[in-house]
Amino acid sequence: MDALDFIRRQMSALHRLFDHVISDLSSDQLNHQAQTGVQSIAFSLWHYVRTEDNIVQFVIQRRQTVWIEGGWPQRFGLDARSQGTGMSEQDAAGVRITDLDAWRQYQSAVWDATDAYLSALSPDGLEQQRVTIRPVGEMGLLDALGGMVLTHGYRHLGEIEYARGLVGLRGATI
Repeated sequence: MDALDFIRRQMSALHRLFDHVISDLSSDQLNHQAQTGVQSIAFSLWHYVRTEDNIVQFVIQRRQTVWIEGGWPQRFGLDARSQGTGMSEQDAAGVRITDLDAWRQYQSAVWDATDAYLSALSPDGLEQQRVTIRPVGEMGLLDALGGMVLTHGYRHLGEIEYARGLVGLRGATI
């Protein structure tokens, strides 16, 4: 197995876990904020999926994001450009997902776009291409996908797992 195969397999696994971890949430559980400064499941979910969309679609491919292309900011009443990085605590607390079924459609469209990109990517492209991710800086494509997308995704998945306990649910990946 080469690095590209590893990235593809792990992204597919991560996507399945994100789908599963939100499969049984109510709107109240999704948007619950345990206390000031602790972000809701909705925020962590929105932030990660928007980040993957931004990095894979816009930063790497220089294409319009699924978020913008699908008119999702208007559907959710959320900012078109923001994805959470650098957001104030107050603004982050204001991120709510009120239509989980619509969210699942957006999330699925991001997964599909990422899968399509990774399916077309060559191992040489993974090793040679460089991208700039703000505010982090320039890096190779392997670091962008492996670190800024995959590892970042598992970090937020862990937050969501923990937050499920705060709303009375078991972890979904146990």
